[in-house]
Amino acid sequence: MTAPIESTTWFNDARFGIFVHWGLYSAHGRDVWSMFNEQTPPEEYRTLADEFTAARFDADEWAALAKAAGARYMVMCTRQHDGFSLFDSAVSEFTSVKTAARRDFVAEYADAARRAGLGVGFYYSLLDWRYPAYFSGPQRDPQGWQDLVSYVHAQVEELCTQYGRVDVLWYDGDFPYRGEDWRAQELNAAVRAWQPGILLNERSGAPGDFVTPEQHIPTLTSGGPWEACMTMNDHWGFCPGDENWKPTAQLVANLVQCASGGGNFLLNVGPDADGAIPPASVARLRELGAWLEANGEAVYGTDAASGLCRRNDVSAVGPWLLSPVGMVQTLPTVRGSTLYTHVRAWPGTELTIGNLASRVVAARFLDGGAPIDFRQEGSRVKLSGLPERAPDPLDTVIALECDGVPTSVDRFA
Repeated sequence: MTAPIESTTWFNDARFGIFVHWGLYSAHGRDVWSMFNEQTPPEEYRTLADEFTAARFDADEWAALAKAAGARYMVMCTRQHDGFSLFDSAVSEFTSVKTAARRDFVAEYADAARRAGLGVGFYYSLLDWRYPAYFSGPQRDPQGWQDLVSYVHAQVEELCTQYGRVDVLWYDGDFPYRGEDWRAQELNAAVRAWQPGILLNERSGAPGDFVTPEQHIPTLTSGGPWEACMTMNDHWGFCPGDENWKPTAQLVANLVQCASGGGNFLLNVGPDADGAIPPASVARLRELGAWLEANGEAVYGTDAASGLCRRNDVSAVGPWLLSPVGMVQTLPTVRGSTLYTHVRAWPGTELTIGNLASRVVAARFLDGGAPIDFRQEGSRVKLSGLPERAPDPLDTVIALECDGVPTSVDRFA
């Protein structure tokens, strides 16, 4: 059983979402795996909840920032591997509602995302490091394992029945066990009964509606929906010591590369323990949003540029641009008969696009719509009269209107 076609359609059209990793580990400031990596005993780790009040948490601010960034949906961690639930749960005392914060952050987030017109996604980890059975496994501790799985199923039911419509359930933590160990097919069938329009990823150990490559953008996928999740620096959770922030131009390139391959880009933020998103993240999201405001036509609702791939180049990065200064690679996105060429390394006043089998009928800058002089000689399209410097240092987009769906010449046939 899979999601209805309309659910997959909105997801494919969205192309861009915001991931939020936030919880007790944010107080550690050493990423989401700090409890495991530092072998913190559960009773010691629990003391973090006594001071976790999230005084600056404002779900509407989160949603407004995601909206300003140009995202179409959000995915919030509701419970990470440390077992601390950010929602009201009848099967756990280790929750934000029953400790110092006394708040249901998932409820606040879901309401805020809907008010902002964003899709609502819940991340949920199957594993819980507080359960010894997770480390023992179902064979060595069958009763303990049964207790863990029953707890997981109960919490997923709470998430699917207490917070209104949920658009995405983003599982994690099935490793190193099999889907049958988690009773994943049974769980997914129940989820679809509770939330008929929901999309599920594949990390329950059972097939889902989309796959989730992590910290990389695939060069070849199975052809179904996919979503690359990536951090802005090198950590998922709040880590003030990590200042290796990706420049906004790289974030734009990641988004475009995902769209070019027919996938989505899920970009992570890691708020601090109080719920504030780091200024470096805020700045990049606003810059990304400004770029999408001008160029979103070349991202949202675009199709995979598979027709522009050379036969032995599965990375969907053709066609090639030739200029007086050498070869400059570009990323294409496609919508109907329009080819959007994303020029990251500006070649100067002239630009030639090779290997294009389609006939071009018009050329323009996407931002502002100014027409571009061009002539086509067979499969080569020569653009002239361009400015010496890139109009947009992040990614200048040139729209080529073609006489049909853009395709490349297969020079390896």
